[in-house]
Amino acid sequence: MQEFKAFAMRGNVVDMAVGIVIGAAFGKIVSSFVADIIMPPLGMLLGQVNFSELAVTLKAASGDVAAVTLNYGMFIQTVVDFVIVAFAIFMVVKWMNSMKKKEVVVPAAAPVATREETLLGEIRDLLKQK
Repeated sequence: MQEFKAFAMRGNVVDMAVGIVIGAAFGKIVSSFVADIIMPPLGMLLGQVNFSELAVTLKAASGDVAAVTLNYGMFIQTVVDFVIVAFAIFMVVKWMNSMKKKEVVVPAAAPVATREETLLGEIRDLLKQK
């Protein structure tokens, strides 16, 4: 039990849990935004189309058996949801990166030559002169 408590209370796990909860809530907001704000005007522009009702019937309903359909309208709506979520996350990450303090790059100091290296350099220079 102590091991589990130590694992669950680590910063990474708690941060991830908070991120998942916020992500789920954000996903609901985006889904509502797409379904209730974006898709109705888009459907109206395309001729009173309700995307959630777009489907191809593969097998018609018979008796108590429901029809078998391919709901491609729901797929289109899900793709739009994904694009908006991906763009929003991109903007948040970009904003967070811009808020980080830029690390100052300190140029590395030139290595100090040892006495032997200095003498060898002088010998090399003398040999070049001859």
